[in-house]
Formats: sequence, structure tokens, C-alpha cells
Amino acid sequence: MNEIDTLAKEYLPDAATATENDLIMHWYPQRIIKRFDHCDSLLELGLGHGFTAVLFNPVCKEHIVLEGSQTVIENFNKSHPDFSGNVILSYFEDYDTDKTFDVIVMGFVLEHVDDPRLILEKYKKYLKPGGKMYITTPNAKSLNRRLGLELGKIDSIYSLNSNDIALGHKRQFCRDTLKQLIIESGYRVTYEEGVYLKPLPLAVLKTLDDFEGNLQAMLKVGVDFPDLCVSLLMEVIPV
Repeated sequence: MNEIDTLAKEYLPDAATATENDLIMHWYPQRIIKRFDHCDSLLELGLGHGFTAVLFNPVCKEHIVLEGSQTVIENFNKSHPDFSGNVILSYFEDYDTDKTFDVIVMGFVLEHVDDPRLILEKYKKYLKPGGKMYITTPNAKSLNRRLGLELGKIDSIYSLNSNDIALGHKRQFCRDTLKQLIIESGYRVTYEEGVYLKPLPLAVLKTLDDFEGNLQAMLKVGVDFPDLCVSLLMEVIPV
């Protein structure tokens, strides 16, 4: 069993992180789709919970998903036997193809890999002329992490907490450091927004009336406040 397989339990429906993961993973693909509507070819890095693959699949003619965990792939295949995309078992660093794509999605990938700049530089050649890449990562400077720092729950805004470790995160990005990495890797940012403005811990949010309505409101309001959101979404193109 490889390292990624050992983290696969966090991508099961009953994982401790499931509520907010499900929320974000169903939201951000729809925000990306609004940017390109439909395309001929889409390459997605990471299968994870499988939510994003199901959402992207109907809006492209060719859909390839790369995933480094056989366990994650098997879980997905069991629950989605009619999925029409092509799921390939491969580390992102090892994948190679003659194909190019209209859209490449790196959804919550760069915080996991050993060398995020290597990944960004490598996948530039797989974009068609005029193609776009979409990147999402957690935000180290989110409102809830800023509060956690003030309360002494973390010792640095870039510290990895227990949830990060459980999910296999190797680093934290903020808006500035993610942009810097993107620029240094040969891209420019053409659009950005925030994902999920979270003012309080989930346990407290669950005590509010209309819990689901509040979650949806936090997603919608967060679009305009990336610096404070739980996650960052950026559209980039090669320069």
C-alpha cells in the first residue's frame, strides 16, 4: 500500500472532514464550469471524493482523471459504475501523454505534492493554445485560521493542523504565496475568487437555525473575499 492509499480513509463518506469537504467539493467545480461552460477535453488531477469528476464529466467530450491511489479508484468505481471518463492510476509526476487539453483542473493538489512548482511547470505543456488551468488550495490566512492563531490554536498562520495532517497536506498557501508560485512557474492569473467564508467552527455553525442555508450563504458571500475564505480558486494561463 502506498502513502496515498493510507490516506484514502479521509475520502470515505463517514470521514471526520466529510461535511465541509462535501460542501466545497460540490461548490467549486460549478464555479469553474461557469468560467468555460463546455469544452472538448478536460484533464483533472486527483479523484479524491469523486464529487468533482461527476460534475465535470457532463461538460466535456473527453475527460481524463489522474489518481495515485488504487484504493480511491476502486471506491469510486464501485459507487459510479456508469462513469464515462477515463480514470488513470498514476502519480502526477509520472504521467505523460501526447494529448493536450482545453481545461486542466488542479483541485486541492498543490498542498499535497512534494514539488508544486514541478507540477505546474510540467502540466503547462498539456494545455492547448488558449487553454486554461484552474487551481484550488486551502487558504492559510482564512478567517477561521486567523482566529485560531489569535486564540493560540496554531503557532503560525502557515502551521499544519491535525486536519491538514490527516488529509496529507505538506504545506499551506495564502493568496500571495500561491500567486507567487503561479507566476514563477510561468503563468499569470486571469481570475480569482474565494471559496467558503467560514466565521465560526463547524460545531458552532451546526447549532444555528437553518444550518444548510447558512452554509450556502457563506459560499456565496465568500466569492468576493478570497483573502478570508477557507479556500482559494484561481484561473491561470501560460505566459
